[in-house]
Amino acid sequence: MQKQLENTHDANAGKKPFVRKQSLAKRVREVLLSFGGEAHRTLVIEQVARSLGHDVRQIPEELQAALIVSFEEYWRDERKRAAFGFHLPFGEGSHRWGVRTEPAYLH
Repeated sequence: MQKQLENTHDANAGKKPFVRKQSLAKRVREVLLSFGGEAHRTLVIEQVARSLGHDVRQIPEELQAALIVSFEEYWRDERKRAAFGFHLPFGEGSHRWGVRTEPAYLH
């Protein structure tokens, strides 16, 4: 199954396309699940970047920032948090991201 992704950059900029926040949040969720439900955000960002075709030694700052903002936005919003199951295992300010794997969060 191929997902349709929405570009959010100028095609003439010569950069790889970034996907919209919900798509990024879904990718973060998939990576966290593949890591058993939690991982340091650096590992998550590297894995998402790799899946988007980026060299993990040179991940664009815009992509890193977009992933962090996406996780934070979905974690802070009660409805979005309920839909995706995002949480911070070690609390506010932690760079360890988690996803709850209860059946209610699986789509």
